[in-house]
Amino acid sequence: MSEKKPYYITTAIAYTSGKPHIGNVYEIVLADAIARYKKMEGYDVRFQTGTDEHGQKVEQKAQEQGKTPKAFVDEMATIVKKQFDVMNVQYDRFIRTTDADHEKQVQKIFRKFYDQGDIYKGEYEGMYCEEDEAFFTTSQLTEEGCCPVCGGKVKPMKEETYFFRMSKYADRLMKYIEDHPDFIQPESRKNEIVNNFLKPGLQDLSVSRTSFKWGIPVDFDPKHVIYVWIDALSNYITGLGYEVDGNHDPLFKKYWPADLHLIGKDIIRFHTIYWPIMLMALDLPLPKQVFGHPWLMVGESKMSKSLGNVIYADDMVHVFGVDAMRYIFLHEMPFAQDGHITYDLMMERINSDLANNMGNLVNRTISMQNKYFNGIVANPHVDETLDTEFKRTILGKVTDVKAQMEELRVQDAIGTILELFSRCNKYIDETMPWSLAKDSDQIGRLATVLYNLLEAIRIGGILLRPFLPETSAKILANLNTQQTSFESCDTFGLLETDIQVVGQPEILFQRLNEKDVAQQIEAANTKYIQEQKKRSIPKKPLVDLEDFSKLDLKVAKVLTCQRHPNADKLFVLTVDLGGGDIRQIVSGLAQSYMPGQVIGKRVVVIANLKPVMIRGLESKGMLLAGKEEGRIGLVEVNGLEPGTIIS
Repeated sequence: MSEKKPYYITTAIAYTSGKPHIGNVYEIVLADAIARYKKMEGYDVRFQTGTDEHGQKVEQKAQEQGKTPKAFVDEMATIVKKQFDVMNVQYDRFIRTTDADHEKQVQKIFRKFYDQGDIYKGEYEGMYCEEDEAFFTTSQLTEEGCCPVCGGKVKPMKEETYFFRMSKYADRLMKYIEDHPDFIQPESRKNEIVNNFLKPGLQDLSVSRTSFKWGIPVDFDPKHVIYVWIDALSNYITGLGYEVDGNHDPLFKKYWPADLHLIGKDIIRFHTIYWPIMLMALDLPLPKQVFGHPWLMVGESKMSKSLGNVIYADDMVHVFGVDAMRYIFLHEMPFAQDGHITYDLMMERINSDLANNMGNLVNRTISMQNKYFNGIVANPHVDETLDTEFKRTILGKVTDVKAQMEELRVQDAIGTILELFSRCNKYIDETMPWSLAKDSDQIGRLATVLYNLLEAIRIGGILLRPFLPETSAKILANLNTQQTSFESCDTFGLLETDIQVVGQPEILFQRLNEKDVAQQIEAANTKYIQEQKKRSIPKKPLVDLEDFSKLDLKVAKVLTCQRHPNADKLFVLTVDLGGGDIRQIVSGLAQSYMPGQVIGKRVVVIANLKPVMIRGLESKGMLLAGKEEGRIGLVEVNGLEPGTIIS
């Protein structure tokens, strides 16, 4: 027997600043589905995820709670892990950046970079924003002297830092991307990286900090801690037992380079510029593909605690069940565009797709097998022309799923499986088994029809395994079949005869009652509100109504949006405030939105702010937005015309 081919898949590691919502957990479920599929194909799969536990924000959160940073991240890592585990995710390692083996190798990696001249010591001087952990010159600040990205307070700081020579490897990286067209996917993400970051030229990157202590110290200069770019990104190799001295663990030799880095589209730049360059400096092969998946939205808004639209995996599993939530995640997320969910949509999908289409099909087919043949499966091959088309369609769905998963089109693949079950329901309507049962001369035909249905359900149940593993197991257990290999899906007719299906099939999905679901969701929301009340939220001083009335708040429509040529975190927008008032506004949205997501939105603008220069471009106004843990959500006002006054 030939040795299985290795396949290594990773996700981004979760930052331990708060409980991850389903927008974060979605990525882990997606990776789990891909990993399970590859295992089903016969690969020797390794799946790694984990937590990013260092940094100034973690240090501050720990101080606010009166805990040491290590005690805080220990607690948060447990919370993060629980959110992953509740979704029935099977990872091989949950790495933490506080793990001893990781910290040791990160120090060695930093020293290697320094020894070979890729890192040098320099100095940053300017106004420092703790929220964004970034420096700005005085000319870059807003007119009020605030951070041009988040609008928060800044303070003067001069900091010694180590820089990585990014520019040294820029041409080599550009050529690699050109020679490996599948390295960055989807294609739109690759175009963004090349046109917005590589072609304009790379600046050297600050890779250490002295402004906080919670991090991995530079062993030869311990007042510096190693910043996230080297610390967090290195987990993909340290988790396999990478050793700078070359004495690698067998896991590293077996699984590196990674087959797939699955990450959110907002951090694709770090994984397709910083990380590849570091690997080049280590003389290591680059991952085969980096896939920047879209975001999971609640309605039309990105999930954010500040917007009050956060949904947690454990709460939703309690209401809907594990496989139902896995289905929602995987079915509602397109290949390249953001996915949109609401509670109404969840109920509709579960009742229509899972309970009616799939669940009812399995239940009534097995019930008919029990009613007409005492559950004993037979196939007398009393075939008709209709059966040939039916079998061809079922096997065609198998081919489609394979092609879709080859391109990581998980939504399309799970949709194809549902189409298979829909075709089975149509086959029942076409053949009408209940009518055949009334005619003793049609018993052979009835047995053939039910066999074809059970066989198609068997194939669909196997295909479902990576996506809805519990449901897949239930379907195959109901059939009482031993023909459960992925390879068996390529042949129609392998379901054993003379086996007996279960006497009472297990209900796969119960139909949901809107009132009951609403009550459970309300209970979950109440729990969240109570948790929020426990948080200490600083309040700003009261202002007079006269002061507030000085603000001219208007509805504006975003006409264009592009990245700021001199700042990664900024967008340059053109907005229409009505009455021919077209303005340019510079806003710090680039880490939370893609340019195309902003165009066309109706937003609220403070229209009477004095113009200010931000990184060399004039900005005439400010967009209203909320911010939570680094994520920014625009205040949107759908249905109002540009120029409408907000009061």
